Amino acid sequence: MAETGFAIHPMDQFIVKPIFREIEPGTCVPAEDIYEGCIKWYEITNVTVWMALAVLAIVALMVFGSAGRATIPSRIQSVCEMIYGFIYKMVEDVTGHDGVKYFPYVMTLFLFILFSNLLGLLPMSFTTTSHVAVTVTLALLVFLGVTILGLVKNGIGFLGMFWVSSAPLALRPVLAIIEVISYFVRPVSHSIRLAGNLMAGHAVMKVFAGFASMAVISPVAVGAVTAIYGLELLVAVVQAYVFTILTCVYLKDAVGGAHH
Repeated sequence: MAETGFAIHPMDQFIVKPIFREIEPGTCVPAEDIYEGCIKWYEITNVTVWMALAVLAIVALMVFGSAGRATIPSRIQSVCEMIYGFIYKMVEDVTGHDGVKYFPYVMTLFLFILFSNLLGLLPMSFTTTSHVAVTVTLALLVFLGVTILGLVKNGIGFLGMFWVSSAPLALRPVLAIIEVISYFVRPVSHSIRLAGNLMAGHAVMKVFAGFASMAVISPVAVGAVTAIYGLELLVAVVQAYVFTILTCVYLKDAVGGAHH
């Protein structure tokens, strides 16, 4: 590959780079990642730009797109109402009536992840939700919010969810330990599932896109890229849905108290 000058670097698309400043190669350590330690916390990067674009897209659709509130809705208003109704029903069905008051947060979470995923499919874009740092932050906000809410609403009774009262008494301490471990693993699985699926899909798509430049296998590669792009579009929507419905399931523990 190197002898012919043909090389594919599928992971380069995930590098975080400053927007308004060039970093000279070799100025940072380690040498294999020239951006490591070179970006200041206050700098605007490709991550922050595409996060901001996701927010602007949400505002454009949900605020300006449905501002008219016509009796006979436009196409954009119909899309907004469909998304609103879909997420509202999800929250109500999973968490119950007591969880509906937290619908705005769940709706915001779903829209941000959905638009971040979809914008990442545009040419020359950056997929913010492919970075574990982003998805871990979202998952930790859910985890800490649910835990604090559960303790505030249920007090010490919130810990009852770890005690499986329906199991034989001898097994309850063992099951309690397993329940505690699984509870604290939630943000890990919650975040890695989203980031891992998007990163893997984009990397595969970049590999096949690289092969598309070779005349011998170009038709096959173009067909493969098209199929993978369609699959990634589905994954973008499904992963936003999965992250959101898991948030609702975790929220149910807080608003519903002990459920074992």
